[in-house]
Amino acid sequence: MQIQLIAVGERAPAWVQEAFRDYAARLGRDCRLVLREIPPAKRGKASQSSQWCEEEGGRMLAAIPNNAHVVALDTRGRQWSSPELAAVLQRWLAAGKPVSLLVGGPDGLSAACAQRADETWSLSKLTFPHPMVRVLIAEQLYRAWSQLHHHPYHRE
Repeated sequence: MQIQLIAVGERAPAWVQEAFRDYAARLGRDCRLVLREIPPAKRGKASQSSQWCEEEGGRMLAAIPNNAHVVALDTRGRQWSSPELAAVLQRWLAAGKPVSLLVGGPDGLSAACAQRADETWSLSKLTFPHPMVRVLIAEQLYRAWSQLHHHPYHRE
């Protein structure tokens, strides 16, 4: 199964790229994590944040594979403990469909992206820098995967 992290933003700092690649490489063949960066909308004085958000949302929706299970990341979503995320990952693996995780830009996710989502995940009620979210998602997915494979990475 492939999990595609579709995130608005380009040119993340080198440490973010390195950390994301490290965790993604640790996942087994049964669970491949790939990053799809979406260019942010050009911000100008004449436009409004809703326009930028909708433009980015259109690009995100176009990047989703046809039969994908879509998960929107939003602070209003469901928060999972590590064991709960492992169960969710197991459910995604069992379904056999690609999974697309949507991370919006500075103005959040568009309404169209939220409507397309099959479920909504919140990493925290806190707001994180968008590059940091990439690392957090990769690490948490690796932690969940390691629990499913009885790897000692996660300790309770």
